[in-house]
Amino acid sequence: MEPNVRAVRRIQRTTITGVLLLATIAAVVSFRHMHELCLRHGEDHLAAVLIPLAVDGTIVVASMSILMANRYGSRGGSLAWAMLLVGSLASLGANIAIAEPSLTGRIIAAWPSAALIGSYELLMSQIRRASRAAAAAPGQVVAEGEVGGSDVHDLLKQADFPEKGTEDLRRTAWNWARENRLPDGALPSGRAIAEQFARSARWGRWIKREGLEGKLGEPDRFPAV
Repeated sequence: MEPNVRAVRRIQRTTITGVLLLATIAAVVSFRHMHELCLRHGEDHLAAVLIPLAVDGTIVVASMSILMANRYGSRGGSLAWAMLLVGSLASLGANIAIAEPSLTGRIIAAWPSAALIGSYELLMSQIRRASRAAAAAPGQVVAEGEVGGSDVHDLLKQADFPEKGTEDLRRTAWNWARENRLPDGALPSGRAIAEQFARSARWGRWIKREGLEGKLGEPDRFPAV
C-alpha cells in the first residue's frame, strides 16, 4: 500500500473515531439540554425525546444530501444548505437557551453541540473532496451506491488509476453525442452525455470538450452550443 494512501486512511479513521466520540458526548449533554428545554415549554415527554432527534437528524440528512449532490457535480442546492444551517442553529440555540445566563455558562452548554457539528462537517468535507477527485478523473466510474462505505482510500485509488477499457467508453460516449443531436443540430450538453452513461456531469463535459478537439475520433463540425 502506498505511503500516501496509508496516510489518508489513518486520517479518515482518526476523524471518524473523533466524530463518534463527540457524538456520544453530544448525545448525552446536548440531548439532555434540548429535552429539558422542550419540557420547560410545555411539550410532553414523548415530544421532548423526539424533537432533539429531529434537530440532529436534520443536520445529518442535509449533510448527506450535499454529499450526494457533490458526487454529481452540484453544490447541493439552497434547500440542503438552508436545512443544514437551520438544524445547526437550532441545536446551538437550544443548548444556549438552557444554560446559566452568563457568557461562561453559555459557552460550556453550547460546546458539545458545536464540537459535534463542526467535526461532522469536517468529516463530510473529507468525503466530498474525495468524491470530487473521483469525479474529476477522466472516465472515472462511480456507480450509485458504490460510495456506501465512504472510503476515502478507495475513492482516491479510483481517481488515480481509472479502470481499464475507459478509452472505448469515451469514444462510445462521443459517438452517442454525435448521433443524438438536438433539433438545431447542436451536440447534447455534458450533463446529458453523463446521464446517458451514468457518470458525473464533469465527465460528460470532458467528453464533449475532448471530442470537439478531435481527441476521440473525428471532430464535430457543428457549433458547440
